[in-house]
Amino acid sequence: MTGCNKQAGKETEQTTYTVRMLKPEHRTLTTSYAATISGRQDVDVYAQITGKIVKVCIGEGERVKKGQPLFMIDPVPYEAALETARAAVHTAEAQLSTAELDYRGKEELHRAKVVSDVDLQTAENALAEAKAVVEQRLSEMKNAANDLSYTVVRSPSDGVVGMLPYRVGALVSANSEQPLTTVSDNTDMWVYFSMNETSLLTLMQQYGNMSRAIASMPAVRLQLSNGTEYSSAGKIENVSGVVDRQTGSVTLKAVFPNKDGWLFSGSTGNVLLPYEYEACIVVPQASTYELQDKRFAYKVVDGKAIATEIKVLPQSDGKEFIVTDGLEAGDTVVSGGIASLKDGMEIKTRKEE
Repeated sequence: MTGCNKQAGKETEQTTYTVRMLKPEHRTLTTSYAATISGRQDVDVYAQITGKIVKVCIGEGERVKKGQPLFMIDPVPYEAALETARAAVHTAEAQLSTAELDYRGKEELHRAKVVSDVDLQTAENALAEAKAVVEQRLSEMKNAANDLSYTVVRSPSDGVVGMLPYRVGALVSANSEQPLTTVSDNTDMWVYFSMNETSLLTLMQQYGNMSRAIASMPAVRLQLSNGTEYSSAGKIENVSGVVDRQTGSVTLKAVFPNKDGWLFSGSTGNVLLPYEYEACIVVPQASTYELQDKRFAYKVVDGKAIATEIKVLPQSDGKEFIVTDGLEAGDTVVSGGIASLKDGMEIKTRKEE
């Protein structure tokens, strides 16, 4: 008899389900998106001339300023080339002076009708040629000076120095396969993540259009690769205007400050994007189930559990769904233990605590 009573009590307990009466609620749902982190500007630094590195002025991971020397390439051949170019300029200028004197002399003699028009024209042509040679030699000297300046490789921007694959004695050139290094401007970091087209359309519908969505979207957070949350919030800056045909997603860019240098270019994380909803109908995810790509919940009607198709937003916090169709305020749904339910089954209920 005692065993039967225990069994009966167990059956009664099994047919008693917790229920929730739905009412409009406010929810902030945070969705996580896989993200890649990049410096505002990652500049590959290449040599602009050919030569051997004679000095490495910085170390890997060092913070540098724009214009700061990074490497020194052997300047000796380029100093010699500059001196040769200067000498060529002086020679050309002397030849120009001679051509000017000859032209002025021929001009006087032509006025006195001592030389012919052909002689004067020849002198004028020689003068023009001498001027052109001077301009050419000056250009060559400028190029030589530029080449000499390139023996000091300077940082193109403020940032952090990356790997240094070349050491003192290495021969480098503009055609080297690897850059001398990469300087990352990481004062602000660009964090890229993808969102499917459905979620993007939901945002646009919520705010009216894409421009308003970007301007109105709340600050986003960044979860680092070790699971901790970055201390500073970021702001979504823009959305790509093209949907990737293969993935059906668009790329968004958020900007995060990086004053303390916690974020590194090339690292990964997760963008945490909050969605604000007012006066929405919320159900626990555990109170729903999927069948043939449709989602259902059990609505309690006259003491029976009625399987009801519902539509929910794609965004969720992993615990609750926001219902867009199928349920409304005042409905009562079974909030737990639905695995043993069948459509139309009579049940005993108790309210959630």
